Amino acid sequence: MKINRLLLLGLLLMTLCVACAKEKKVAITEGSKVSFDYTLMIDGKVVDSSKDRQPLEYTQGSGQIIPGLEKELSGLTVGDEKTVAVPPEEGYGQIDSSKFSEVPKTSLPPELEPQVGMVLAMQGPSGKPLPVKISDVKEDLVVLDLNHPLAGKQLNFEVKIISVE
Repeated sequence: MKINRLLLLGLLLMTLCVACAKEKKVAITEGSKVSFDYTLMIDGKVVDSSKDRQPLEYTQGSGQIIPGLEKELSGLTVGDEKTVAVPPEEGYGQIDSSKFSEVPKTSLPPELEPQVGMVLAMQGPSGKPLPVKISDVKEDLVVLDLNHPLAGKQLNFEVKIISVE
């Protein structure tokens, strides 16, 4: 009888330990594989969201997401929700005046009628498409803004942590 009671007590303790382990939340730290839902707002308008899509996945500390957001997610656990304001310096940077370039209109496709604000896709140094915005149209030249489209903007995120491994 004593052995059965000890065995029963041992099983009960094991069950409690497993339940405790499941309850323990793992915080986001360097190297954590994280998935989270987000909504990105700029100037009060939603510009991107994972709603109706898969959560965004990244590895903490790997530089896969903007530094300001990554910093703010550190220490959060599954189920945590947070509103994060990322200033330009920790997002896509301030607008850099050296990233404006004048190009001859003749370098654009002949059927294109360039207009201020128009976004064109150029090929970047790595071969990937690079969006550029026309910031000015002159008689024979077009001024292209090569800054990231979100440069100079404060990024406002609403996030919810889905998983942390």
